Amino acid sequence: MFKFTTALVAVLPFLRLAAGQAQEWGQCGGIGWTGPTTCVAGTVCTESNAYYSQCLPGSAPPPPPPTSTVSQPSGPSSTGTAPTGLSSIPASTLHQITNFGTNPNNIGMYVYKPAKVASNPALIVASHYCSGTAQAYYSGSKYAQLSETYGYVVLFPNSPHSGTCWDVSSDETLTHNGGSDSLGIVSAVRYAISNWGVDASRVFAVGTSSGAMMTSVLAGAYPDVFKAGIVDSGVAFGCFALPGQPEDSWNSQCAEGQLILTGAQWAAKVTAAYPGYTGAYPKMQVWHGTADTTLYPQNFFEEVKQWTTIFNYPSTPLSNITESYLPNTYHNATFGPNFQAILAQGVGHTVPLFEQQYLQFFGLA
Repeated sequence: MFKFTTALVAVLPFLRLAAGQAQEWGQCGGIGWTGPTTCVAGTVCTESNAYYSQCLPGSAPPPPPPTSTVSQPSGPSSTGTAPTGLSSIPASTLHQITNFGTNPNNIGMYVYKPAKVASNPALIVASHYCSGTAQAYYSGSKYAQLSETYGYVVLFPNSPHSGTCWDVSSDETLTHNGGSDSLGIVSAVRYAISNWGVDASRVFAVGTSSGAMMTSVLAGAYPDVFKAGIVDSGVAFGCFALPGQPEDSWNSQCAEGQLILTGAQWAAKVTAAYPGYTGAYPKMQVWHGTADTTLYPQNFFEEVKQWTTIFNYPSTPLSNITESYLPNTYHNATFGPNFQAILAQGVGHTVPLFEQQYLQFFGLA
């Protein structure tokens, strides 16, 4: 394995022994967190999502997210400029849509349309984490705010399951047009392309934790629909597979990094999801923290094996650098034009969002 391995081995013993105050960029809270909840001087414990709070430089919390105003399907007409079909959707608010096509599990679907929509706009599907909701991910991320600058449209799906995790384990969701949550999401995307003037060549997926796993599912099972994906603290496609179990089942073997396969075995899971597909796969960017105790860091390395094999890239990155926009403990390994993997030392579950950079990876900013 490439030089990420050395960094991981070196840092984990320190992380297990850490006590007292959390260091800068360290985890300081979140569901299931049992470590320190106060930060060293000069940093403040800042919530990223329900599962992860992190010690960030500064002494004040970040600016508040946008007001999470939810409009029901019968809302007023749009006041913004939009392609035909989007005119009935109110601008600059979270709006629920229904009757968008095949939706086996009746997932909720919400759309955010900026005040000024680009001609033939791009579309981003933003899938929330476990215990989250479409509204929470809308409020806790910058995808909506940034759409006001770049003119794309955002879909925020809402999990129908009791624990609000996504189904990333059933045969149905892991198969092209097979059913379950992934098909419900893709139906909304297909509806947007057919009815809103969305550019089918600029459809992207992003997600955190369970939403990251759903992003992997969408990229693997629907490569004809999505052109790129951002996986923030997730697992390889098919890692959570549990045939015959309830759709949103938890796979401890995968979560704890015990499912270790070759690149060829991981790639076979992707290609089996859509037999006969000969087109391109979405370009991918995966992020993971070395202190993640919800989805263990080994999952990062399994993702690297999977996507480098899919893209026929060597297992050694072309470059492994710290980007100017990242903390100096984040290392970005680029394996080729279609795959990057960012490992964040000392970061737990999940890696904080870098939405502006995601847009650059998509070619939207």
